[in-house]
Amino acid sequence: MTAKIVDRGRVFDLFAQRRPRVKITTTRFGELEVDKKDIIEFTEGLLGFENLKKFFIVDPGDQTLILWLQSIDDAGTAFPIIEPKIFQPNYMVKLLPVELNSLSLENLQNASVYTVLTIPQNVTEMSANLKAPIIINNKTKNARQIVLQDSKLEVRFKMYMDLKKYIVNYTSDDSKRTNVAPVNKEQSTTVVHANLVQSTTANKNSPEAN
Repeated sequence: MTAKIVDRGRVFDLFAQRRPRVKITTTRFGELEVDKKDIIEFTEGLLGFENLKKFFIVDPGDQTLILWLQSIDDAGTAFPIIEPKIFQPNYMVKLLPVELNSLSLENLQNASVYTVLTIPQNVTEMSANLKAPIIINNKTKNARQIVLQDSKLEVRFKMYMDLKKYIVNYTSDDSKRTNVAPVNKEQSTTVVHANLVQSTTANKNSPEAN
């Protein structure tokens, strides 16, 4: 039987503490404990951030559905990301065989797909990079940001209204938020998505396709 704690609507697995964990200090979220198995490795880095290789995904637990791809190599770097199917249900990622092979994938059934967001001061101008999604092998946690061949895809797709409409009908699935906990739980309720990257200046420097 699994013992769990429900904290402000979020579920924490007590036995998760037995798994190998590392403490990571971040600028935006403070000090977090992360399961080693949830660390994502980009062997090529991200576009414009090729020197940053290791990340993990943070779910701030709010209603925006926006996650954060937090760098382990640089505490101040975290990129806002989101699943594109949330605001663009018909969005399709078509990878070349060599791109699938680079992630040890036969198809995308065992992968997670995210788009990097640019969030300006006027949030209604929020946009998603559909041209260069992030693809994560869910089993190996190897990942790449891949520039797709489809010329119709936009680097700055305006999606604020579509996201807003989705949020209205959204019901949170807390069962997937169990693998990360803040070091001081009384001060924070940050958790990480079990299946799964804007620094403080990331709105200006989001990894985008040229």
